[in-house]
Amino acid sequence: MEFEYTLDNEQQFWDELDEIVSVDCHSHELIDNALRSYLSFTTNYKGEYLQNDDDITRCSYKLLESTLFAAHKDYVRRQIIYGLLQEDAADILLFLASFLLLDGRQNESTLEMMNEEGIFPRLLELIQSMRDGGLGLHRMLLELLYEMSRIQRLRIEDLIQIDDEFVICLLQIIEGLSDDVNDPYHYPVIRVLLVLNEQYMVSTHDPGLDQSHLILLQNRVVKILSQHGSAYKTFGENIILLLNRESKYSPNSETSPQLLILKLLYLLFTTPDTYEYFYTNDLRVLVDVMIRNLLDLPLSSTALRHTYLRVLYPLLAHTQLKYPECHYKHEELLRLLYVMTSSSGVAMMHFGAVDETTKRLVSRCVKVPWLQEGEEKLERQMGKRLTIGSNAKAAESSLSVLEVAAHKEKPGVQTPSRGKEEREGHEGNEDIEDKSVGNGVKISVDKSETVDSLELKSPFEVEEEV
Repeated sequence: MEFEYTLDNEQQFWDELDEIVSVDCHSHELIDNALRSYLSFTTNYKGEYLQNDDDITRCSYKLLESTLFAAHKDYVRRQIIYGLLQEDAADILLFLASFLLLDGRQNESTLEMMNEEGIFPRLLELIQSMRDGGLGLHRMLLELLYEMSRIQRLRIEDLIQIDDEFVICLLQIIEGLSDDVNDPYHYPVIRVLLVLNEQYMVSTHDPGLDQSHLILLQNRVVKILSQHGSAYKTFGENIILLLNRESKYSPNSETSPQLLILKLLYLLFTTPDTYEYFYTNDLRVLVDVMIRNLLDLPLSSTALRHTYLRVLYPLLAHTQLKYPECHYKHEELLRLLYVMTSSSGVAMMHFGAVDETTKRLVSRCVKVPWLQEGEEKLERQMGKRLTIGSNAKAAESSLSVLEVAAHKEKPGVQTPSRGKEEREGHEGNEDIEDKSVGNGVKISVDKSETVDSLELKSPFEVEEEV
């Protein structure tokens, strides 16, 4: 039953909304009536008393904290999910998506229920069809898809629903936006592409994947960048910019979004058609970021150190950095790699005991031809013979991609940093000498753009690399 409301001011709106979500319901029919009243009331006054995203979120909080929801959580959640599956009106979709996003960020079970009810294909459809439904709705749908995809494995049949047009649509949005990576509409689009790439990586390398599905399952993100990368350079610029700026703009940044970037970088640097997708200057920024982060990783971050080294090798060996005119910081890289596997006391204090996988991965990096050319010069400068890495087999392992794909971190886990407090006392460009590392290691970095290091934990046990 619908009611007509006559309101004189904003406070009356919020008082009436409190009454609607506080009604005592003893049957599913009464709950449905209350939810219909909630949606009708909020959509009717959108634009009058609800003028921005904060107002929409406040409405969602009212429902989330209501006695109606407290008494019937699962039923309310499921009904709102059904509403998102069935409704076509943009205003109603906005309030439905807002509630699910807010609830899902606090309760992963909501996101899991969305997956069970088959919401993923619907979100794909809405994101493409609702571009003209308002930036607020479109951004919320993107954020909802991202949150749903980052906390669980998506079903293969859902991933197969992603087509080239969907990925192109997102890349075109990024190209059409401003160059400001902090644009509130910018980051949600980029994050969806990153999390879909992770889903492809994990599913494609699942040993239990049916061969019929494997034929249909194609990483659309890498495919489009391989075929049309020159048309979508802004995306490449921004993922490196995001990785580089994380610690500067997000002192309490999470690990998982940064890890998503590393996973895509690994695939792009190991796929021949995307070896030279990035601009050379952006690759140089990435080298600086990786040097800083490898030095900054805590002793406990062994798994993450391996991930950085797995990305570093193809970055140096496959991209345009391999050309003489593009070589960059070869001495600094060699010094870093030497220190990472040095058995000297001061190096051990910084990096701890060196495990065999680190030695093997460092050896792989050192064997990049243009780095080897500078090794002799560095030996003369240091006045000693360098033994970097190990004599173990250093060719790229077939398990590297499995290791990279498997590394995950739960949403909300903040990135640890060995030198965060020390760095806060410095500003601008300067030479940073890590006093815990001897052998004359001195690496020039820009502290104003230092990135917090990452701490990774794998949910899967992967056989030791061979």
